[in-house]
Amino acid sequence: MDTVTRRKFLLASGVVGGTALAAGAGAYTVADILATADSPAGTAADRTLVLVTLYGGNDGLATVIPYADDAYRDARADLAYEPSEVLRLDAHTGLNPAMTGLKAAYDRGELAIVRGVGYPKPDRSHFRSMDIWQTADPVRPGSTGWLGRWLDRAGRDPRTAISLEPVLPPVLAGATCAGAAVPLGSVAVPKSITDADLRALGGTSAGEPVLQARAAACFGDLLSVDHLVTTALAEDDDEGDHEPATGTGGAQSTLRAQLDLVATCVEAGVMTRVFSVSMGGFDFHAGEKTGQETQLKTVDTAVATFLERMGRTEKGRKVVVLVYSEFGRRVRANASDGTDHGTASNILIAGASVAGGRLVGDQPSLTDLDDGDLKFHTDFRDVYAAVLTDVLGADPDPVLDGWKGRLPGLLK
Repeated sequence: MDTVTRRKFLLASGVVGGTALAAGAGAYTVADILATADSPAGTAADRTLVLVTLYGGNDGLATVIPYADDAYRDARADLAYEPSEVLRLDAHTGLNPAMTGLKAAYDRGELAIVRGVGYPKPDRSHFRSMDIWQTADPVRPGSTGWLGRWLDRAGRDPRTAISLEPVLPPVLAGATCAGAAVPLGSVAVPKSITDADLRALGGTSAGEPVLQARAAACFGDLLSVDHLVTTALAEDDDEGDHEPATGTGGAQSTLRAQLDLVATCVEAGVMTRVFSVSMGGFDFHAGEKTGQETQLKTVDTAVATFLERMGRTEKGRKVVVLVYSEFGRRVRANASDGTDHGTASNILIAGASVAGGRLVGDQPSLTDLDDGDLKFHTDFRDVYAAVLTDVLGADPDPVLDGWKGRLPGLLK
């Protein structure tokens, strides 16, 4: 197939614009990542971070529930859960009833819940707040992410940190290096295109531009990797797990499919130290209770299944999962049985090596509020500093611009 025809096809199918340029002209495929299996670059002590971003502002008070506090029921009315409904962690706090898998992880000592996490002068814009969390700069969110800056110092191979999302998130963009975007999914082609045509499109031609050649290679690899992704998605079909991408963000592929692929990579011993996955759909301004419970069930099933699988191997037991959202919600429910954008919330940290089975930090007061919002007491950079030190074995000082706070006792 001639170069001009291939270029027209790749542009029409979105491979050039949506894949080859997704990571700043550095998109990779699953095959590229698996090619680093059993890479000698790492050490036996290396741990792996899996960053799970929940876009839309997940309601922390409906996730980790202060069920024994009368102020909770007074503020939440019909959104409040009865003490008999929650999955109790202690005499005051419980998990959403949809989170049975993560409750089991907590009971096994593999889940720690950090409460009251936020940052000074919080912003209630989805995009501004997510920029703050991903760049780790509440004052002047810049163009580099905290894990991108770690990557600048950890090595120049983009496969050291990958995102299973349509585009590279800011968190993996550094000043001199960036992670790799490995978007999941398939390419829609006209019915008139034959298998032979597809194989030809996946080949390269002498003299064609570098980006076009990589786009062709990406397309060819999509064909060979499609079975792996399709299998993961088929399993999700049985679960009814179909969260879409939303206006506030989130990957198009299901969270379960993303984590299944992460598990495959970890078990293969790839060089990747950081995986970024995501899910959207948490912006419940109306009809929250049922909707969020459904979303949390999806998260619970995906993460709990992943943790169980990771617990079977030595490499998997070195994986640490961090789940966060850009902000929590207002303490008081609105008139539409939903909640509006708030501030402080929870971070979930899970894995076999995590010092779990505990609540870290006190529940912020539901009556001593900041303009109707929870007052944070743990800066998210304290959590990041602990992750950089204990999970990635890095000095947090240059990555977090001299930040000195540290969440103690992250690992066992």
